[in-house]
Amino acid sequence: TGGHTTEILRLLSCLSESYSPRHYILADSDKISEAKIRSFEQKRAETSNSQFTLDRIPRSREVRQSWTSSAVTTLYSMLYSLPLTYKLKPDLILCNGPGTCVPVCISALLLGLLGLKRAIIVYVESICRVETLSLSGKILYYFSDYFIVQWPDLKEKYPKSVYLGRIV
Repeated sequence: TGGHTTEILRLLSCLSESYSPRHYILADSDKISEAKIRSFEQKRAETSNSQFTLDRIPRSREVRQSWTSSAVTTLYSMLYSLPLTYKLKPDLILCNGPGTCVPVCISALLLGLLGLKRAIIVYVESICRVETLSLSGKILYYFSDYFIVQWPDLKEKYPKSVYLGRIV
C-alpha cells in the first residue's frame, strides 16, 4: 500500500494527456493510495482537463497470506474485476506489481479471448525487484504484452522482458 502507487504515479506523470480518462483500481482495504491518487490528479488538473475514476475490488492477496487461501481470494477478486473491466473496456492496462493487478489483467485477457475487447497489458516490475520477480510479475510475465524490468540482471533471467533502465 503506497509504494506501488508512488511508482505508478511517477510513470503516469510522464504520459501525455491523450491517456485520458485514467481509471485507477485499488484494493478495497487500501486507504493510502486513494489520497496519493487524488493529490496527483488535483495537481494535474491545474494544467489540463484531468479525467479519472477510482474503483475498488477485494484485495486478492494479503502479505504473508497462504498460497491456498490466496487462490480463493484472487478468484473472488476476479469476480469483481470482470464486470468492472467489461464496463471500463480499457485500451491499455499499466500495472506495476500489487496483487490487485493480477485479477484485473486476467479479466482483461478473458474479455480479449471472448472477442469483447482487447487491452494491451504493460507490466512494469517494481524498482525494488533487483534479482527476482514479484509474485505478480511471475504470473503476468507470461500474459503481458510488454514486461518491463528496471535491472539488467532481471533482463538476463527473463528474456521476454524489456530493460529500459530505471524508469520510476
